Amino acid sequence: MSAQKTERLMNLLIMLLVQKRYVTKERIRDILYADSSDEAFEKMFERDKEELRSLGVPIEVGTSDPLFDDDPGYRISPSDFALPDISLTADEASVVALATKVWEHARLAEATSEAVRKLSAAGVELDVGALDLVQPRLGADEPSFDLFLEAAQERTPVVFDYQRGSRPPETRHVQPWGAVRSSGRWYVVGFDTDRDDERVFRLSRVRGEVRRDGEPGSYDIPAGTDVRSIAGRLAPERTELHAVLLLRPGTCHPLRRGADTVEQGVPGPGGGSWDRVVLTRATVDLAAEVLSYGPDAYVVEPAELRDAVVARLDEVVA
Repeated sequence: MSAQKTERLMNLLIMLLVQKRYVTKERIRDILYADSSDEAFEKMFERDKEELRSLGVPIEVGTSDPLFDDDPGYRISPSDFALPDISLTADEASVVALATKVWEHARLAEATSEAVRKLSAAGVELDVGALDLVQPRLGADEPSFDLFLEAAQERTPVVFDYQRGSRPPETRHVQPWGAVRSSGRWYVVGFDTDRDDERVFRLSRVRGEVRRDGEPGSYDIPAGTDVRSIAGRLAPERTELHAVLLLRPGTCHPLRRGADTVEQGVPGPGGGSWDRVVLTRATVDLAAEVLSYGPDAYVVEPAELRDAVVARLDEVVA
């Protein structure tokens, strides 16, 4: 789906969701499809409605006053669009909590605010509280994420500096195909024109600014490309570690569930009583998970896991 169509669908969703009354087709056209001809508007509006409905959005058709023969209008009832009460187990709740950290993307949030601003300027009566149902969240901590994602959507080549380990950064020229998250990190998959082959780049290793290096639409993504499959095939193999951690009592429950042993009442950093946990995990997975618990988790051994945690902290500081 093109970025223009995505924005148009988002604007239509927001417009129909925040309305307190049915909004007529002409009103929708004036605000969202003003630059379209009569024929183009009819086709786009019908397609956009059906696309939203195919995604499970309940678009209602009706009139604001049933006593008068008004033109039919459209709206989305927040009560029908909202999810029902959901009961989650502790494990399921942990997964949902993790997902909310991943799906936060400032660009979409800005787009939503811009759509609301346009509607308000057009004199549309809004119920902005309904937007709590569709807060757009798709995000990443890496500053280069936005440009890589846009470049992949636009088919625009990019150039950037990339550093692996202690070696000096190298300039890479890439045609991005997409971004994927794996083991707590974001990767971009694409065609490296310098090496004439597909490659995977970890975003935390990108140094400096990512720059566009060509015109939009200047390359095609191969048919059937599966960026997650490519990332899994090209990413370095993960090695398993036998790790020893100190955890504050009552914290870090996912780490405890996968532990080989848990010993309570062990002295730890800063004094007080800690729990000594022994477990086996993949290096990258465990380093990211330990970091997510902040001061409640401390790596005792091995040294390479401790170094991985320190390196991630150095990246955040940088």
